[in-house]
Amino acid sequence: MNNKILKTLEYQKILHKLSHHAATSLGKEVAEQLEPVGDFELVKLRLQATDEATNVERLKGNAPFGGIRDIRAALHRSRIGGMLNPSELLDITTTMFGTRRLKRFVLAVHEEYAIPMLKDQVELLSENKTLEDKINSCIDENAVVVDSASIELGRVRSELRAGEARVRERLEQMIRSSSVQKMLQDVLITIRNDRYVIPVKAEYRSSFGGMIHDQSASGATLFIEPESVVQLNNKIRELKLKEEVEIEKILRALTALVAEQSDLLVSDVELLAQLDFIFAKAGLARELKATQPRLNDRGFIKIKRGRHPLIPIDTVVPLDLELGNNYTQIIVTGPNTGGKTVSLKTVGLLSLMAMSGLFVPAEEGSQLCVFDAIYADIGDEQSIEQNLSTFSSHMTNIISILRDMTPKSLVLLDELGAGTDPAEGSALAISILDYIHQIGCRIIATTHYSELKAYAYQKQGTINASMEFDVQTLSPTYRLLIGVPGRSNAFAIAERLGLSHRIIEHARAQVGEEDMRVESMIASLEENRLTAESERNEAERLRREAEELRRDLETKQAKFDEQRDKLLEKAEREAREAVAKARREADEVIAELRRMAQEEAGGVKDHRLIEARRRLDQAAPELREKREARAQKKRPEQIEAGDEVRVVNLGQKGHVVEIASRTEAIVQLGIMKMKVNLSDLEKVGSAPQKKPQQTATTVKRSRDENIRTELDLRGLNLEEALIEADRFLDESFLGNLGQVYVIHGKGTGVLRTGMQDYLRRHKHVKSYRIGNYNEGGAGVTVVELK
Repeated sequence: MNNKILKTLEYQKILHKLSHHAATSLGKEVAEQLEPVGDFELVKLRLQATDEATNVERLKGNAPFGGIRDIRAALHRSRIGGMLNPSELLDITTTMFGTRRLKRFVLAVHEEYAIPMLKDQVELLSENKTLEDKINSCIDENAVVVDSASIELGRVRSELRAGEARVRERLEQMIRSSSVQKMLQDVLITIRNDRYVIPVKAEYRSSFGGMIHDQSASGATLFIEPESVVQLNNKIRELKLKEEVEIEKILRALTALVAEQSDLLVSDVELLAQLDFIFAKAGLARELKATQPRLNDRGFIKIKRGRHPLIPIDTVVPLDLELGNNYTQIIVTGPNTGGKTVSLKTVGLLSLMAMSGLFVPAEEGSQLCVFDAIYADIGDEQSIEQNLSTFSSHMTNIISILRDMTPKSLVLLDELGAGTDPAEGSALAISILDYIHQIGCRIIATTHYSELKAYAYQKQGTINASMEFDVQTLSPTYRLLIGVPGRSNAFAIAERLGLSHRIIEHARAQVGEEDMRVESMIASLEENRLTAESERNEAERLRREAEELRRDLETKQAKFDEQRDKLLEKAEREAREAVAKARREADEVIAELRRMAQEEAGGVKDHRLIEARRRLDQAAPELREKREARAQKKRPEQIEAGDEVRVVNLGQKGHVVEIASRTEAIVQLGIMKMKVNLSDLEKVGSAPQKKPQQTATTVKRSRDENIRTELDLRGLNLEEALIEADRFLDESFLGNLGQVYVIHGKGTGVLRTGMQDYLRRHKHVKSYRIGNYNEGGAGVTVVELK
């Protein structure tokens, strides 16, 4: 893409906004080098990556890029034999830790929501924890080589501390002496040139032995090393030299380890830069309230309420435009300061953003084309040095565009034919438009020439457009109107401003009859447009009201059904209680009758008693059956084996294994199978249909595969342990395990305390305790699940 076009359309300002959303210097560098491309498939992949990052931010928040540094210079020095300092080695370890954390974050999101492109990229990141642990064992978080980095370093530093303590002790004895104190400027011990000294007044130099290492700015104080500690300071100096040699040996060994992994680490850094850049695109989309455009390569543009991304969202006027379907050229007319140039730049800049893989500030459903190039002649580039007039500068740009454009290009021309005689300028503009139309380019041109309005009416594939102007307020509305040419509005504006009516009528008489007819036609079109727009707005309002009424009725109907079912259930319960009571009383009566019959030699027949009992049994209400039948009517979908369903009374999802009877089905819920009434099932998804001449293999993970009863967290930090524990407890709960073991080790107790605090709040945990002696003791927490 021509850099001049990018500058004209202010593309670099978009990249500047984009770089602000990058979390690392690596991502900022990639963002600032972004360029639009004309490869349709590549643009689709770029937009897919942006879409996945946007979904990750929406679901889980910002991706963790903390600790990641640009370590490429350090890696290069390690490869060529240089020695890395502790700060550079610390940057390498923090980058490796940040890499591992980002990788786990993206993979965890992928388990819940498919993000295949990001998942494939993070899987390429290495996890060289051995090197990370080795560096961390030698260098602390303050970039200092620790004593335990080597046995020799620990011994040297131990001797060094002992020597320094002896020197300080001897000097403290000296400065506590009253005879010495009178010669001291301050009663303290300090260091000069890595040697312990005391501040002595200059006048006592001759009476105070030792070596002078420094003096104050005024010369009143001398920093003297007493003779009694010279040998001790010499010993300290020797030990410090040994310390430096040992530290250098450790750093060179660590640098060699880094050099072995340098190629892999460089690859990781480049991948991290791309990932940071992708998430920066998601951040820009959030800032601009942008959406993913639909792409095509057939020259079709349909922008729905598109906004210029550099104009504040609360002041910008949205743009609606369609190009490339019924017409390939748009001729925009209208007064100055009406927004024609902004509309041109909006179309061009949104196209560049889409071709760069960025979301665009427009409504869902907007379509943009991947052009092989975008050309623009916008603004006045006249030059005194090059002896170019306004017309000459425009023509120079247009000649260059006509030479380079192809049928798959987008051309944007501002003030076409301006800067010369109107008759010649309009004729030249029509000729240029004809030529571009023959090539097949998509073109949007702005002009003041009324001849081009007639041209747009007569030319097939060309349409008029204008920027709306409110004559009542004498101000533009900045709305682009497709299909309506612009009016000059000169007479109306002059009349509103108070120009004499006589002068205006005389001016109208000077205008040709043909021009007056065109103006009248445009005025009529604009009036009809305003009427149609008003009617459309009214229809839209009525549609929204109807939608609200429909939703309100559906809500009320649902509440009514719920209340009715509750009342029926209550009535059924009361009826069953009444029948049960009546049955008990009847049983008592029958028992009494039988007793009487036996006593009275068969006065009552048994078949009469059985018939009475049968009638009582048939008196039970059938309200539940009626309600279930009504529920079946509300769920007309037929449930079959293999369907994915939700068990309403349990709130769980599963799939139907088989239909057991007309009213019951066997449903698989996790690792459990249970028989459920069909009325308690809601269909979620149908069983996959077999298609002829197609085969597909689906691999699903089952929860009953390799269910673990224990989780080993040793070696992880608390943040990593909590992620693993959350996944483990969910799987154990779904696997219907009653008790599991969390192994965290004894250590410092940080992991155990943090894990038990987490278990206390977990929704699946019923109770927990420290393991018994035969279960691992304090290194294990035994968890009982609900």
